[in-house]
Formats: sequence, C-alpha cells, structure tokens
Amino acid sequence: MQVEKFYYDNKIVRNFAYASVIFGVVGMLAGLYIALQLVFPQLNITQYGSFGRLRPLHTNAVIFAFVGNGLFMGVYYSLQRLLKTRMFSDTLSYIHFWGWQLIIVAAAITLPMGITSGKEYAELEWPIDIAIALIWVVFGINMIGTIIKRREKHLYVAIWFYIATFVTVAVLHIVNSMELPVSFLKSYSLYAGVQDALVQWWYGHNAVAFFLTTPYLGIMYYFMPKAANRPVFSYKLSIIHFWALIFLYIWAGPHHLLYTALPNWAQSLGVVFSFMLIFPSWGGMINGLLTLRGAWDRVRDDVILKFFVVAVTCYGMATFEGPMLSLKNINAVAHFTDWIIAHVHIGALGWNGFLTFGVLYWLLPRIFGTKLYSKKLANFHFWIGTLGIIFYAIPMYWAGFTQSEMWKEFTPGGQLKYSFLETVVHLKPFYMMRSLGGTLYLVGVLVMVFNLFKTVRSGKLIANEAAEAAPLEKNYVPHAGEHWHRLLERRPVQMLIMSLVVILIGGMVELIPTFLIKSNIPTISSVKPYTPLELQGRDIYIREGCYVCHSQMVRPFRSETERYGEYSKAGEFVYDHPFQWGSKRTGPDLAREGVGNLKKSDAWHFRHLREPQSMSEGSVMPSYAFMIEKQLDILNTEAKINAMRTLGVPYPVGYEKIANDDLMKQAEGISNSLKADNIEVKSDREIIAVIAYLQRLGVDISKQNKTDTLTTK
Repeated sequence: MQVEKFYYDNKIVRNFAYASVIFGVVGMLAGLYIALQLVFPQLNITQYGSFGRLRPLHTNAVIFAFVGNGLFMGVYYSLQRLLKTRMFSDTLSYIHFWGWQLIIVAAAITLPMGITSGKEYAELEWPIDIAIALIWVVFGINMIGTIIKRREKHLYVAIWFYIATFVTVAVLHIVNSMELPVSFLKSYSLYAGVQDALVQWWYGHNAVAFFLTTPYLGIMYYFMPKAANRPVFSYKLSIIHFWALIFLYIWAGPHHLLYTALPNWAQSLGVVFSFMLIFPSWGGMINGLLTLRGAWDRVRDDVILKFFVVAVTCYGMATFEGPMLSLKNINAVAHFTDWIIAHVHIGALGWNGFLTFGVLYWLLPRIFGTKLYSKKLANFHFWIGTLGIIFYAIPMYWAGFTQSEMWKEFTPGGQLKYSFLETVVHLKPFYMMRSLGGTLYLVGVLVMVFNLFKTVRSGKLIANEAAEAAPLEKNYVPHAGEHWHRLLERRPVQMLIMSLVVILIGGMVELIPTFLIKSNIPTISSVKPYTPLELQGRDIYIREGCYVCHSQMVRPFRSETERYGEYSKAGEFVYDHPFQWGSKRTGPDLAREGVGNLKKSDAWHFRHLREPQSMSEGSVMPSYAFMIEKQLDILNTEAKINAMRTLGVPYPVGYEKIANDDLMKQAEGISNSLKADNIEVKSDREIIAVIAYLQRLGVDISKQNKTDTLTTK
C-alpha cells in the first residue's frame, strides 16, 4: 500500500499554548484582585478599576482567553494526529490565532472602559460580537476542511465533541448576540425582559456546556489515553455519552431562572432535563477514570495523570452538583449566593484548569523535542493548586449556606432577623479565605510558567513534524458485525448536520413558545417606558456593572417579599433591553428600590453613591464619586429613543426631538431636591441620571397595586 508523507503543524499549537498560559495568569490575577476588593473596598481604584468593571474582564479572560486558547491548543494538536493530516490551511490557522487574540485584547480594553452589553458572559459589544462570529467560522472551516481531507476513515470520539462544539457555539453566539446598534460601541438587546432572560441563560448555561465542557471532553478523550498509554474504557459508553449529553444540555438553561418571572412550563423543562444530565455526564467521567484501569500505580508517580484525575473528578463533582442545583428546593437555598461561585470555580479551577495544565505538561516537551524541566516543580504545582481549589471552594460553600440562612431567618415575633448589610459584614472572613485559595492556585500557575519556560528553552520547536500514513480508502466496505455508529463516523458532514438538529430541538421548544405565545408575558397597564433621564441612568448602571452584584428579581418567598416588597411579574420587564435580573446578590435586590419601605431620598442615594461606607457601614460597594463631576452625555439621547422605538418601546413618533427637554426638566427637579438637603450638584451630571433610574425601580408596579385597590373598593 502506498504511504504518503506529510508534516504536522506544531507552530500553531505552540502559539495557542503560549497564549493560554499568558492570559491564564492575567485572568487569574484579575480574579484575585476582585476577590480582595470584596474584603478591602478601597482597592476599587478609579472608575476603570472598580469591581463592576473588572469582574466581566476576569470572567472573559478566564473563559475565552485562558480556556479558549487552551481549547484550540488541544484541538489543533489532536485533530491533526487523529486524522493523520496537516490542518486544512495554514493561512486560516494564522487568521484564527491572531483574530482570537485581537478579540481578547479588544475585550481587555473595552470592558474596563465600561463598554458592555450588560449580559453575563456575553458582555462584549456588537462589533466584537461580529468579529467573534467571523473568527469562529474561520476555525470551523479549517476544522471541517481538515476532517474532509483526512487519511483516517473513522472519526474518533474526540472529534465528535469538536464538531458539536463548533455548530452549537455558533448558534448560541448568534442568537444571543442579536442586538440593535445605537452607536459604534453601544447597542440594545433585540429581546426584552423575560425573553431576554431566557435567551441569555439558554446561552449562558450552554456556553459552559459547549465551550467549557464538550471540547474539553474531546481533549480528555485524546490526551488521557495518550498519557496513560491505555485505550478508552468503552466505545459504546462514548457514543451514549456524546449523543445524550448534547441533546440534554441544550434544554437546561431555564434552571438559572427558577422562581423568577419566567413561565412555569419553561422552568419545569429546565429542571427535568438538568436532572437527567447526571447520567451522560457521569458516564463520561466514568469512561475517563476507567481508562486508567491497570495504570493506577502510574498515577502515584506521573504528575500529568494526577492533573487529569483531579480534573475529571472535578468534572464529576460539578456535573453532579449542577443537576442538584436545578432542583427547586435546593435552588431556593443556593441561587444568588456564593454557593454558585463555589460551584462554578470547581469547574473552572479543577476541570478546565487542571486539564489544561496536564495537557501543557504533556504536550510542550513533545513539540519541543525535550523533557519536562522539573517533575518536582510540576508536583509542587499539583499539590499547591489542589490546596488552592480546596481553600477557595470550601469557604464559598460555607458562605453560600450562611448567606441563605441569614437572608431567610425570622425572629420569634415574625420579623426578619438580619439586615442585608449584616450578612455582607459576616461573610468577609470567608472572602478572605477565598482570596488565600486563589493566591495558592496562582502561585502554582506561576511555578508552571517557570517550569515550562525552562522546558522550552532546553529544546527547539519541531515546527513541521514529519509523519506518514496511507491515503484514505475511498470505497470502504463495512466489516461483518461492525457497530452501526461506525457508518456515521465515516460521514463528517452528516454528523455535523445531525449534531445541529439534536441541539436545535431543545432550543426551539423553549424559545419559540416564549416569543410567539403572548400569554407567556402578560402585559401590565401601569408599566410605562423609562423617561429619557431614567434611560440614560440605566445605561450608566449597566456600564458600571451594577448587575453583577445586585439582582432585580424578587422571588415569591416570604423572606424576600418581607425584605423587598411585591414579588416580580413578567409584565414588569417588557421595556428592559437588556434584562437586569442578575445572578448574584453581593448587594441587596433593587427591584423595588423606588417604593415602599425601601424608598430613600435623593440625598441618601447621592451620599451612598459618593461614599457607600458613610451610609452603610461595612459595605463593600465601590465609590462612584466620579459621577458627580462627569457630565452626562445627552448627544445620543435621540438615537437611543429611536432605537428603543424600533425595538417596540412605545415612545411617540417625534418624541426623540424633545426628549432632552424632558430629560433636563426631570434632572432639574432632582438637582433642586438635593439642594434642599444642602447638596450642590449640577443637573447635567451622571449621578443625577443614576438617581433618577434608582428612584424609578418598582414604581410602575406600585401604581398598578394602587389601581387594583381602588377598583376593588
């Protein structure tokens, strides 16, 4: 049989490996810094370094820069060897690498500047969203082209996961990023309120599923058998794991919205399918761990296998906990608390982090034709990293339980026992311990950087690694008794289409009725559009990342209605582009901030924004004193009103021409109110707009309740 000679491209693998390491350090440093800000709020230095702006930078750096580059490193290395061919196009590989790094740099510049769409894990504005879509298509063309020109007839299980990752992330990103541009770096989500929340968490949960999980499962299926020198435990279990996982995962997003204004039928679907996810997820974990059967003695001595074992174990823990958190009785305790932070970081630090470290230690010495500089340093990294995970997660679990219990506890007389601020002060020691865990983990990463640097220096990159293989058999005849799935493995385009169909089913069933059936979002007559000043204030609120600490969703629990007021209804949010329900309460819920016993004077809000600790001793909120001096940009008011009208907000035709007149009139009223409290501030300052927005929250529902009371009488 004729044998063809060719060369693997190791240069692209090296580039993604370097980028993953560099951005990993940057992302983790940002994470440690914001963790310390919750203990020492004085670390919120300038508006560009505040918690609200840096937290999205941290999440984007870790997810898309560290894990994203690690993902591409693993895919580019394994894909070539599994298919016995060089990548389809060196030019596309080059464009993919540099395009992805430019996107990361754009995120690193825009997010601290407050340029954000305000949607968690999808904060980047519309020009960057377009760039992400284009670069993702470049990656997909390169991957599919490589698969088509392969020399290996069957597609190994890792490649199934890569294919599903490509098609699903493309769908998720495009659907969730539908937005209407207002200017070059400002847009409004095409969806509003309940619909926006459903789309966002359909995306948010499945970004975890199909960016942080499925490609890493493919990497696990390739690198763990290679490191252990053992075949995958079960081919049939791989098939069940893959198809069950991608079918079930896509339904699970609504479990992030339990007890909210999302229709109950959608919540129930999220619960059912989330719980079922245990089975394929644990099937994958078992398949990974049992691949080491007969090699457990080696695990004691092989540091790379140690990283892999802890990574897969953390995957199992996170994918058990996720379905448990989707159960309503557990979600009622955990949601909005630090329990969720612990859960997320078990996956990020353990599953993604440790698997990436193991691959780096295994891969870089091979493509540089050398040996790892120091196994002792790698072992030190393993143990201090493991301790870091423990010291991070345990305090956060404890903090989560404590938070929830303190929020819900009543006195014998039926009054809430603790103010929200008391819970914040009580949790500071846990946040300090979390910072210690993060420091230990980061020290391990820095040791790895030194170890890999010395390793690379001792060798030379094998940029074009020679290989040879027989050409692909064009007319392959199936063997008797061959598994039926083998037929699909020889047809990559059909597998891609089938994967797309499987993931679209759940999304369509959940999204289409929510958009088309009007009864899912009943309207409330008293709910009116924001005034121009309130709209500007809301945009500043989003710019500063206030949604990462404050929710705007009162759940129907006695503890919440007693603390915050009337529970939230779907019709309240029909003009919210984007929605602001939040996912974490570091600060109190603000849904009813402008009404009832939560209503505070304009002067209180002014002083609180200027110096939070002067009004709420022990608060960890950053100071927003810069808003007192910063002039409100009203040149874009007309464009914003026009954009909102296009999205269905019922501003009168021509109102955009007089909107700034109304804005200044309302601003003068707030300025005069402050003057009555001996606070001199110009009416054209940003702080006036933010106060206007905060004072509006909950007002429309309060009016509806008054109308209902009068009608009843």
